[in-house]
Amino acid sequence: MARLESGEFMRTVDLVIIVVYVLGCTALGRRLGARSSGLKGYFLGESNIPAWAVMLSIVATETSTATFLSVPGVSYRGDFTYLQLAFGYVIGRVIVATVLLPAYFQRSIFTAYEVLDRRFGGATKTISSLMFLATRTLGDGLRLFLAAKVLEKLSGWGMPAAIAIVGVTTIVYTYLGGMKAVIWIDVIQFCIYVAGAIFALFVLARSLPGGWARLWEVGGAAGKFRVLDFSFDLTRSFTFWAGLIGGAALNTATHGADQIMVQRYLSARSQRDAAGALIASGFVVTAQFSLFLLIGVGLYVYFHDFPLDPRTGSTIVLAHDDEFVTFILHKLPTGVLGLVIAAIFSAAMGSLSSSLNASASATVNNLYRPFRPATDEARLLRISRGATIFWGVMQMGTALGATRLKDHVVNNALSIAAFTTGIVLGLFLLGVTTKTVRQRDALLGLIVGLATVSAVVFGTKLAWPWYALVGSTTVYAVGFASRRIRGERDRSASPVDALS
Repeated sequence: MARLESGEFMRTVDLVIIVVYVLGCTALGRRLGARSSGLKGYFLGESNIPAWAVMLSIVATETSTATFLSVPGVSYRGDFTYLQLAFGYVIGRVIVATVLLPAYFQRSIFTAYEVLDRRFGGATKTISSLMFLATRTLGDGLRLFLAAKVLEKLSGWGMPAAIAIVGVTTIVYTYLGGMKAVIWIDVIQFCIYVAGAIFALFVLARSLPGGWARLWEVGGAAGKFRVLDFSFDLTRSFTFWAGLIGGAALNTATHGADQIMVQRYLSARSQRDAAGALIASGFVVTAQFSLFLLIGVGLYVYFHDFPLDPRTGSTIVLAHDDEFVTFILHKLPTGVLGLVIAAIFSAAMGSLSSSLNASASATVNNLYRPFRPATDEARLLRISRGATIFWGVMQMGTALGATRLKDHVVNNALSIAAFTTGIVLGLFLLGVTTKTVRQRDALLGLIVGLATVSAVVFGTKLAWPWYALVGSTTVYAVGFASRRIRGERDRSASPVDALS
């Protein structure tokens, strides 16, 4: 057996399309950055972004290259059961909009973790910020790796060079434009990557003998369109219960306790606009998952009908996450190839730029300003841009280390998010739903939560959609119980109580 050859050099037209796209993003970032002033402009876009743009930015941010390239691989090797996660995602967004969002709009804040500072204290805020920064760097480093993997195959350049090109480009326009550039370029990138995916799907269907009818026939016979799996197997990632319950907990955590999303809500004109954008984005993501899963079924049918490499006559062997990339590089016509590659970069850069801006905000507002409260805003802005570069370099380093992964990148990226965001969600829920829990109780819950999730991840076969639920419920239960126990002890030791 043989693998399809990679490393074909870009055709001139496709290269021009990609270069124009990259330069256009950089120029737009520079232009929008010139219109922003101060920290509020750089981190929140002056809180004047319309709801529809916030909604598309939310979708573009969570639609990384892992979604674009890895989700088709899930249905290629499986079926549509991945879509069950989206059911929980919609529920999670409703919970965020009704429970957590009001806390973010009560006062003027830059980051989600300032809510924890005001409720519990600086230690809780600092630890949560550090967990966010570590999670974001690891997860988005994987997404950067997947985008660079495409560029490597397309250009023949080495992986380090490909990572540097994608990473540096994203750093530049985020550095120049701040949050306003991130959101408006997200809107453009959403349109580009959806158009690219639809183009690729139509080319894929037309390549099949029998077209769409063949796709439905073979895909249906192979059980590829199965959506629901009601088995209660906690070791499987894509069941109805893992999607509905685990997915709801995961999405409540990622969209309610993660600075990368909270920053978008704070950029909206009002809490109502933010809530509408958040809930609507859940339905858009569901439709988007369906599109990418359908592409995966089309790829299954295509490689079922054409299993041999036409140049060698050998059977094509496809590694994880290579299914869509292989079709894109070898079967798309000139021009369309450049559009789809630009779409892949759109998905990657949208997620990465959001991560860089959010990481810079958490660094400056949560880790630097508390120790240097007298620092003037001009200096804070310079430090913010420096932090953008720093975290971009850290993500590039993570991407270099991701070449050893064997699982689907989307699974690795989501499991990293589920590991820590559930713990932070537990802290937020303690903060907004209780009045007597104190910082020591919250930190005890955090420590026990970290230990519990670590034991679950490394000592059991529990599927990753459940990690956030385990983390959040453990933190909440331990923190709440700690306060109740301490309260009983305090009352029993009170001289007043003893005399009464």
